[in-house]
Amino acid sequence: MRRKRVAVLYGGKADEHSISCLSANGVLSAMDTERFEPVPIGITKAGEWVMGGTDPRDFNVANGAMPTVDAGEDAKPVVLDMARGNNGFFVREADGSLTSLGFIDVVFPVLHGPFGEDGTVQGLLEMMGVPYVGCGVFASAACMDKVFTKVLLRAEGIPVTPDVTVDTRDFNEVDKFVEDAKAVMDEIKRKKLTYPLFAKPSRAGSSFGVTKLERKGDVDELAAALYEASRHDWKVLVEQGVEGREIECAVLGPSADEEPQSAQPGEIVLDHRAEGGDQFYDFDSKYTDAEASHVEAPAHLPQETLEALRRIAVKAFKAVDGTGLSRVDTFVTPKGEIMVNEINTMPGFTPISMYPKAWEASGIGYADLIGKLIDGVAR
Repeated sequence: MRRKRVAVLYGGKADEHSISCLSANGVLSAMDTERFEPVPIGITKAGEWVMGGTDPRDFNVANGAMPTVDAGEDAKPVVLDMARGNNGFFVREADGSLTSLGFIDVVFPVLHGPFGEDGTVQGLLEMMGVPYVGCGVFASAACMDKVFTKVLLRAEGIPVTPDVTVDTRDFNEVDKFVEDAKAVMDEIKRKKLTYPLFAKPSRAGSSFGVTKLERKGDVDELAAALYEASRHDWKVLVEQGVEGREIECAVLGPSADEEPQSAQPGEIVLDHRAEGGDQFYDFDSKYTDAEASHVEAPAHLPQETLEALRRIAVKAFKAVDGTGLSRVDTFVTPKGEIMVNEINTMPGFTPISMYPKAWEASGIGYADLIGKLIDGVAR
């Protein structure tokens, strides 16, 4: 039987570039090469598509350096011919000639953040008529924007965290938003948001630009948080912190004609919080410090709560027109109330990522999970 040829896109222009490289490392290392032929295509931070150079399967963070896609002398530019569809992938040789990469059955865009997870690459592949793993254009774009995610979820009656949306495009850079933050603080008080608060970019991921605010009414602290978040996106969300546990639900819907399913809900446990270590699930806890946290799936919650989480996760996935996969992040309060925080349409696939671990705990191993996602679109 012919192996399906899978173009794995990784890297990208977003802040999450290196995280995408690590996720690609996991996907490529686990892919069943008896069934699939991987075709790794890197995207540099400048947006160049290339092949060659460092193999993503050799990426690691053992030396503290985050991996990147390098368009060095060993890399060849990748050229797309939109009209050729599955046969439209080429590399440009040193003499300027084009060499076909052959028929590509499916693209697996292991890309996080803007220019990868936000519908842009998905739209490109739709125009080419090439099947791809993951959510479509609309769901990708809507879920990349935390504000619009909440609009869709609220419309379906799904509880979300209270928040204030801030447009920072006209804010004063000279005083680093101190004067402008006063009006935002007034809005926080008007909406009666309670502390702690979290300021975060609306269209970014992997905890980039996120600040926890703990000093009630402190305008300077708020200004600094808004300024930091604005470095990643002009649209900033200030959300009320929720007293509760952060529970993540891995949703799988490989094809449009299959009912989506949720894995056992999982919880990230910060192992050194009591000793003064990480106090919330930040960048280092997610990707660079394997000893900072561990995943418990299923989370230690009553069975009825776990089942409710799975139902709400699937409902949220459908509300945004999700396909393929997503990770639905929720809060569970001490009273058992459930609120959806956000939806990640291309969750991390690193060795310590929640999504594959939750499915492993639910009976689907990493390689089988990747196979299901590819088979769902490459019929």
